[in-house]
Amino acid sequence: MRVDAFHYDLPPELIAQRPSPDRELARLMTLAPHDSAPEHRRMADLPGLLPFGALVVVNDTRVIPARLLGRRRETGGRVEVLLVRRVGLRAVEVAPGDVRPAEVWSALGKGSKALKFGTDIEVQPPPGHERDLMVRLLRRTEEDGLLEVALWTTSGRPIDDALRDSGSVPLPPYIKREAEAEDTHRYQTVYARHDGAVAAPTAGLHLTNAMIGQLAVRGCEMASVTLHVGLGTFRPVTVEDLDSHRMHAEDFIVSQSTADAVAGARRRGAPVIAIGTTTVRALESAADPERPGHVLPATGETRLLVQPGYPWRVVDGLLTNFHLPRSTLMALVCAFGGTERVLAAYDLAVREQYRFFSYGDGMLLWRAT
Repeated sequence: MRVDAFHYDLPPELIAQRPSPDRELARLMTLAPHDSAPEHRRMADLPGLLPFGALVVVNDTRVIPARLLGRRRETGGRVEVLLVRRVGLRAVEVAPGDVRPAEVWSALGKGSKALKFGTDIEVQPPPGHERDLMVRLLRRTEEDGLLEVALWTTSGRPIDDALRDSGSVPLPPYIKREAEAEDTHRYQTVYARHDGAVAAPTAGLHLTNAMIGQLAVRGCEMASVTLHVGLGTFRPVTVEDLDSHRMHAEDFIVSQSTADAVAGARRRGAPVIAIGTTTVRALESAADPERPGHVLPATGETRLLVQPGYPWRVVDGLLTNFHLPRSTLMALVCAFGGTERVLAAYDLAVREQYRFFSYGDGMLLWRAT
């Protein structure tokens, strides 16, 4: 399908640069599965808008401090590296006769001059922390054109510890400011557990522990998947037809307990509500081909691209933020709620001055019939 089918005009001043003062204060547009007009609510209203006994599924990935600023060891030139996906382990000769274990990642990078493979970069930590984390540019991969880099520490301490000290929150490029202390916890869901994402599953940023408690009081069950958000979610579309767009792989896990929870929801006739498009992609990637509406336990990678015409198998309701025009996420939401209705709702959101993208407001919609 042509990507311009998912275009809308967005005034740049509606792109949220900061989160709302409170997670629950963000606005919420509700879009029913019929022709009734959208309603304007607050995120705090969400528990009362879901059917009694619904299964609410969240993505429990945790955003890592994936943005690394450093200098080339030989010349001092500035380099920025954005870690995208952990690939594995490798022994690296960091100096003649000094071989150390290193983590290999796929990454994006840019520098004050053209990047050269074999270059070692000293990551610059914030004040009060010792310089410890090193990055080597290894190669550019043929499959997806990303850089492959090796990370190690000069002290030998765990790389995850060094990343926490030296990396920063990888805010999206449409947020025109540097990451601040507030972003450390606001660009993270309250239920984040498993490190690996380089962008937040942003619909989940609206949920609080109090809201989760209110969902339990309403009889809703909670379950989780893990999908480490990477380029597959936020890579821009550069082709005219989505059929030609190549999705990058993202690692995901659907556990046995989540598969059992979905089966339980089907037995009691309750809907499955996904918090965010990444949760949708994990659940649909694990759909049971033999039992419509069910999922199988699964661990692997997904390149699932959803666009209108997709045969929905698992998800019945979706809480999501407002997405970039001409994006794969916009295509997914249009496939779920109906292209004309979703685009009309986006036009209404612009007129009503909703806040857009990662730190913006949200929409609750039900699968179009």
